[in-house]
Amino acid sequence: MASCTMRKLGSQLTKFALASRSFHCSSADKAGGDWRLKHALPRNGSDYGPITDLPDWSFADGRPAPPMKGYVRRQERNIELARRIAMLSSEMDRGIEKWAARQREREQQAEEKRRNRLQPKGDLLRQPPNKSE
Repeated sequence: MASCTMRKLGSQLTKFALASRSFHCSSADKAGGDWRLKHALPRNGSDYGPITDLPDWSFADGRPAPPMKGYVRRQERNIELARRIAMLSSEMDRGIEKWAARQREREQQAEEKRRNRLQPKGDLLRQPPNKSE
């Protein structure tokens, strides 16, 4: 019974899929995102900029309006992001320094091994240099 229903729906679904190729199903918030990035704008119009960062109104005597909740939230998020970036950057610097110190230590160990190798002794030291060269 299910296979019979699937056969009937299958042909209808195929027709619908062919007819609906011209329809686009992506979300509206991504519309124009690539163009905006290419022109040095945020991907979304509400990410940053004067529309989102400046107050919507001010008092008649010129005093600024109190900051809106969204502005305060974005400010806190940006401060936290800056802290995280600084922390990760300092961790990277410390890691690079440790790696460089380890490399120097390995080079010193290799140099010390080279210096402590057995040296030729006896007849090899007394032989005159080759005059054929």
